Amino acid sequence: MDFAFTFDRYLLKRQVFALTGKFRFFDPNGQLVLFSEQKMFRLREDIRVYADETKSREVLMIKARQIIDFSAAFDVVDSTTGQKVGALRRKGMASLLRDEWDILDAADQPLGRLFEDSMGLALLRRFLTGLIPQNYDITLGQERVADLKQPFNPFMYQMQIDFSMDTNRRLDRRLGLAAAILLAAIEGRQS
Repeated sequence: MDFAFTFDRYLLKRQVFALTGKFRFFDPNGQLVLFSEQKMFRLREDIRVYADETKSREVLMIKARQIIDFSAAFDVVDSTTGQKVGALRRKGMASLLRDEWDILDAADQPLGRLFEDSMGLALLRRFLTGLIPQNYDITLGQERVADLKQPFNPFMYQMQIDFSMDTNRRLDRRLGLAAAILLAAIEGRQS
């Protein structure tokens, strides 16, 4: 597995005013460890993650299974081996009120959940203001293994990703970081 997927904490920054969605992941020391660029105006999401901004070494691919799907599923593939790591599937109707995703293993079996932590705040975000930062939890069974938190900043989209509570490393960091990109790319459009 690539060195970039070994950290317990990351900071994701999304470039706001660009024709493509650009995402940068920084390690706890502020060093760039991953770069992603999402091509805009595509009917079918296809997001590539690279080791750096030169895009000379692709490390991860996130690809939608369907063109347009309310309960979209996204396969996460390790680009260096070609092996599927798992998948993320948006819960269509449940996500109307509060964002919720299923985390699936490589055989599409349920592994865990990704969800907005507060129904009340989720409703406020949707119906009153997009200025309330989002906060997501990832659970495997009853165990919380990650926290994805958007700090308040009306001018720049950032997400703090914390896997430190996953001391047994049950969640593959590649799946967790793919989830963060999807939240920034897809859910971020709703704000």
